[in-house]
Amino acid sequence: MFDYLIVGAGFAGSVLAERLASKAGKKVLIIDKRSHIGGNAYDYYDKAGILIHKYGPHIFHTNSKEVFDYLGQFTEWRPYEHRVLASVDGQLVPIPINLTTINKLYGLNLSSEQVEGFFESRAEKIDRVKTSEDVVVSKVGRELYEKFFRGYTKKQWDLDPSELDASVTARVPTRVNKDDRYFTDTYQAMPLHGYTKMFESMLNHPNIKVMLQTDYKEIVDSIPFKYMIYTGPIDSYFDYCYGKLPYRSLEFKFETVESESFQPTGTVNYPNEQPYTRITDFKYLTGQKHSKTTIVYEYPQAEGDPYYPIPRPENAEIYRKYQQLAAQMDNTFFVGRLATYKYYNMDQVVAQALTLFKKLTTKTTEPAYVHTAGAATNQKVALLKPNGVSKPSNGINGI
Repeated sequence: MFDYLIVGAGFAGSVLAERLASKAGKKVLIIDKRSHIGGNAYDYYDKAGILIHKYGPHIFHTNSKEVFDYLGQFTEWRPYEHRVLASVDGQLVPIPINLTTINKLYGLNLSSEQVEGFFESRAEKIDRVKTSEDVVVSKVGRELYEKFFRGYTKKQWDLDPSELDASVTARVPTRVNKDDRYFTDTYQAMPLHGYTKMFESMLNHPNIKVMLQTDYKEIVDSIPFKYMIYTGPIDSYFDYCYGKLPYRSLEFKFETVESESFQPTGTVNYPNEQPYTRITDFKYLTGQKHSKTTIVYEYPQAEGDPYYPIPRPENAEIYRKYQQLAAQMDNTFFVGRLATYKYYNMDQVVAQALTLFKKLTTKTTEPAYVHTAGAATNQKVALLKPNGVSKPSNGINGI
């Protein structure tokens, strides 16, 4: 009998497995469809011996000391501040847009105070900012919006920014100084030996069993457990009864080049005519010393692994219906980007998982329903409601 069956061995599932096993003494089975742990943060050495991220670049940053210190138990950190350039008008200029971007792009020599006026003179007054287009145009005007944002967003989401929620472009700030760091978080670092090594350390506990290349639906009736923690797509859990939640996916094309570096910084964005959105040179991220380097091109697409929930009102409405089903469940908990249909960063998922762990360990009663071998899978929503057992808080806010 396992205390917890955890579906998904990415950040959310692995953090909860580690906490429940090491701090609460619980017996945990964690399973994943893929052949590896670590979810989308999985990294490995390619044929050239270069450490690469299988599912695109993952750069860790957070303002949470709790999250940073927690993960620091399982890895040494290598300080790393990510920098991104954008290919615009035949030049490579910093993104997010800053003082250097404007001066280089327009051949100017503005000060910080002057560039504020530059933005204000081009910004369009919008009474109510609702879309991603509104966010950018109201800050820096339509010309910079067209140069840096419209094409990139269209490729990434297959939607015009005017069709997307404001949260998408609101993630990218505009600066009036020369700070060219992509992130400004207090803690910016990469796992010294890679993400996979960190996950291996996290899951290395006698109370944790790991099953890979396994669909939980194939084993859920064969293995007894008390609680389930589910980190996969919430619509899949409920057999798409309200329809499929849409995601954007990515195709990755890796290439090893015969030089120590391929480009002047970790990532270069291509917001305009190219079919790909960006190229990442992994050795900047990992700090590895090697005579060659490996790069990855990212091509957004509709089909494939679910990466980015599409933030539109109609999709939020579908999710709310699934969320209501999830709220009826007293022994199954939903956590992570896919299970809560939220565009979370890695640190936010860790924070969400740590918050759920605290909630779980304040429980004082036994589950009303123990899933024993042979239990019918169609009882997902028909679980008995226990006396005094609190329901999970779905979509816990990250930090």
